[in-house]
Amino acid sequence: MISDTLTTLRKAKRWSLQYTADRLGIAKSTYAGYESGHRRPSLETMKLLAALYDTSTDYILGRVDYPAFLPMDNSIESPQVMELTDLPNMELAVDGISLSEEETIQFIAFIRAKREVEINRDKQNET
Repeated sequence: MISDTLTTLRKAKRWSLQYTADRLGIAKSTYAGYESGHRRPSLETMKLLAALYDTSTDYILGRVDYPAFLPMDNSIESPQVMELTDLPNMELAVDGISLSEEETIQFIAFIRAKREVEINRDKQNET
């Protein structure tokens, strides 16, 4: 079951075995073993796979039938907001690689600086 799901996810992204293994930081033969069913990924690797494919470990394990995360509150009137400055219990990733605390701080600083530039530009345009 896991092997079929991993194969489907990889092929949907049109990634080669080598490219996928490189993104995970493992040998191609190791990843090929996951897809063939000859190897089982560790719990840590399962987390990496879920992040890489932007899905849940439950989907990879076959516990749920939908690959995408569903929001906890499906109402249109009250979308959920996640405050990036309150992330001690969350992990952010880009391209399947977790952001370090320093990278998260830099990301927040970038957004704040970008907004400041836009505010100053708008003020200049008003005059």
